[in-house]
Formats: sequence, C-alpha cells, structure tokens
Amino acid sequence: MSEQNKIQKMKSYRFHVSDLKNKITLMKTLKINKLILLITGLVVFNGCVQDDDYSIPNTEIEEPVLDGSVIEISDVLGRLVQEQVSENDNQNPNPNNGLDYDSNVTFQYADGVVQYMEGYVVSTDEAGNFFEELILQDKPDNPTVGIKVPIDVNPLFTRYDIGRKVYIKVTNLHVGISNGVLAIGFKDGDFISKIPAALELETIKRSAEKAELVPLSLPLEDFDDSKTNLFINIPDVQFNRVQALQDELSFASEGFDEFDGERILESCSSSTTRVFSTSTFADFSGLNLPKGRGNMDAILSKNFFGDQFNVVINTPEGIDFGSEENRCDPLLIECGLAASSGTNTLFEDNFETQTTFSPISGNGWTNYIESGTEAWEAYTQGGTNSSQGVSARVGSFQSNDNSSIAWLITPQIDLDANNDVSIEFETSNSFSDGSTMDVLLSNDWDGTEAGIATATWAVLADAYVTQDSDFFGDWFSSGIVDLSCETGQVYIAFKYSGSGQSDFDGTYELDNIRISSN
Repeated sequence: MSEQNKIQKMKSYRFHVSDLKNKITLMKTLKINKLILLITGLVVFNGCVQDDDYSIPNTEIEEPVLDGSVIEISDVLGRLVQEQVSENDNQNPNPNNGLDYDSNVTFQYADGVVQYMEGYVVSTDEAGNFFEELILQDKPDNPTVGIKVPIDVNPLFTRYDIGRKVYIKVTNLHVGISNGVLAIGFKDGDFISKIPAALELETIKRSAEKAELVPLSLPLEDFDDSKTNLFINIPDVQFNRVQALQDELSFASEGFDEFDGERILESCSSSTTRVFSTSTFADFSGLNLPKGRGNMDAILSKNFFGDQFNVVINTPEGIDFGSEENRCDPLLIECGLAASSGTNTLFEDNFETQTTFSPISGNGWTNYIESGTEAWEAYTQGGTNSSQGVSARVGSFQSNDNSSIAWLITPQIDLDANNDVSIEFETSNSFSDGSTMDVLLSNDWDGTEAGIATATWAVLADAYVTQDSDFFGDWFSSGIVDLSCETGQVYIAFKYSGSGQSDFDGTYELDNIRISSN
C-alpha cells in the first residue's frame, strides 16, 4: 500500500476523544450481553438433555411394508412370452427362453392388480456409464434372468446401490423388449419409456437386504439373448491389439466417438470378438484401454438398435487384466515398408477372370471356410460402394451363422530364392462393424485345409487394412509391405472373422494383389 493511501486510511478512522470513550463503553456492553446470552443458552440446552443421552440419526433402511403380492422377474418374462405366443397364432416364436428379442410386443403387466417384482441391483450410474436406468437380476448368485427399469431420475446410485434388493410396483406398468433387452416401464407406442420421477418412491421400494453379487461366468462365445441384463464375469479376454497397443485408444474420448465409444473385446480361448461399449459421458471415458489380458466383470446388454451384444462395465475396477506381456496376440512380422516394389512379379491377381458371385478359385488360391457358410467370392458393383471391376469380398451379414471365419490363401512364395520380396494390395469395406480381417504369413503350413488350424500364422503388422471408420466407398492401399526379414517357403493369407452376430457383421473387399521381387 502506498504512503498516500496509508495516510488517507488513517484519516478515515480519526475521531474525537469523546467518541472513543462512547465506543469503548458500547463494546463493553455488547460483550456483557453476549456473555449473558451464552450462559442462558447453556442453561436451556442442558435442561433439555437428560443423562447426556444424545440421539443419533437413524440411517438404517427399514424393510418396506408392501400392499400387494411379490412376484419374480421370471414371472414377468413368462407373461411376455405368453403375449408373444398369442400374437404369433399360439406358436412359440423363439426357443431362446421362449422370447423373441426382435419383437416390439408390449403389454400392461398388472392392470389394477397390486404386485411387486423383486430383484437385485447390478448397475450403478456413479461413474456415468449408465444413465436413468436400473438393471436388476433375479438372484445375487447364479442369476437366470435380468430386466431393465428405465426411470427419469439422476443420480440413482445414492439410493439404489449395487446388490440392493428392491421391489418394483408393476401395477399399470408395461413390459416388453427395449433396445433388444427385457424392460419394464411406461408405454410409448411399441416401446418402453421411463418411469416419471414423481412416481419413483411409489414405484420403487428399497429392501433392507444388500447382497454380495457373484458374477455369472460367461465366455464371449456363450453370449445369447437370455443372458442380457445379467452381471457376468468374462474370462480370458483382452482388447484388440491395434486399439489397445498400436493406437492406444481411450475408452470413449476419441474424435470419432459420438455417444458411445465402441472397442473390440476378443477371447484368448477362441476367435470370438464382441463390442465393448462405453458412454462418452462416463467419468473414465478419457482413460486408455488396459493393455493386458484377464477377466472382466460387466453387464451384458445390447446396442441402441438391439442388433448386437454390448459389454458394459460399471467402473474400470471391474477389469482385472495383467501386464502387456501376458497378452495372447499372434506373432507379428515387422519388416517395415519398402521404398518401391520389385520389378519381378511372383504372384498377382485382380480377379477379373473370376466368375462374379461365385467363390474365388484357380490361380493357386486356397479358399477355405473354417466356420460358417460364407467364402471369399468374386463380385462387381457400381454406385457409391463400387468395386474395381471384379473384386473379391467376404462378409457374414445376415448369414445366420453363429461364427464366420473364411481364409483366402496365396500359393507358396519362395523367399530364399528371391531378393527384396514385397506384397501390396488394396482393401475396402461395406461397414465392417463387428468383423475383422487379418493379413497373415506362415512358413510351416503344409498346404492342406486340415493343416490351416495347426500351422503358425503371424500378422503382417505393417500392412494397412481398411478400418470401420474409413469411408466405405473408398479403396485403401496396404503400402508396399517388405517381406525381406523372413525366410523359407511362405504363404500369405487373408483371414476374415465375424463376431458371431450376423445382423451386425459387415463385409471386407480385396483387390489388386501383387507379390514381387528384384
């Protein structure tokens, strides 16, 4: 503070001696009055307390007194099955628990009859990965059926914690399939909508019971519609190596993530892959994917359209992965990219001589279906998603295959007898979605279809293969992939793998393959 400001401030506090005496007297009077009030307050307070018996607020949850009968989630499921059977001329529409998960049949469950459906909370919105919905299952251990309860309340975890038993008053609620899973709430056309916030306490009653949940062990390959809305443990899985290691993607904060971040979760015990989904509003959306391998606690759900399984976690604490060295990735071949292709052509194919809409054949190709019904075939197409004349393609969309794996393998290439060998090709996709394509090399395959599964196949890591985020109408070069760091008699394979969800899997396209040397 400047000297001038100090002087000005001192002047502002200047007063006569008589004023000072009056102020001191007033201050003494106020202090005496405060002391009297304090003593009086203590006397009154002590007079209200008997034997130092202070009351403690009661935070315990009391068991609710229900004004109706209690039913189970399976009862609700059974009634929905009956409604669907009635809608389908008394024929069971689906052997999967009797329920058609593609149906939009909804009905009023208990019109005027007071009933409460009991269940255990398995979801939490504390980390933001669930929003305005409760996921319930019928038992804390070995559950058999789960149900979604949408409600226009946020947050919910402060009242309905994980493992809490609750009762849902189903009187006048509607039950049906919402986004591919069993749900109960209000009716909005053919769909289930949220229970209004004003009806929360009337509709949902908390039990005093809080159970320890034991997740149901469920490998990726065993997913089915009847297991949706259940708290599960997925054994021996990892995130796709490109997403977790090469691109180091976050859970859901990349520029291409709009409402949800979708990542590929793959099994180490089978070739099955599933979609791992995280809300972009989740607190952990910006964290990088774990790089290791292990088990995961999650809830099995469906995407917004109800046509593909989604793995959804409450928090990252449910992921128990080891170190990066523990992964089950295939071997990688990383010779790099060559500056130019060779002048000597060892093998090439642009598929122009193939018969369209028939399996690729001839020219030394091995076209092998490991699983499912779909093979690599020749095709031609115009328009936005045009082929390059005749191209090769494979896809399991609407194939009804539970698993789709298809191989297209070149004839043998002698790396020892040739110098500076490289391969180049082009790929495109028709919304590859849950399917993947790998470019592999083997130097121990015996050339037979029976030997494909037992041969050692390594990924050509430097080859670019079109991604689902690429525009489906464009074709992308692999680059000139150098093979000079490898030796022996080798085969190059283009392997397509579907996720087992034929309504979701897409298509890969391949063209202009050339293997050359100098």
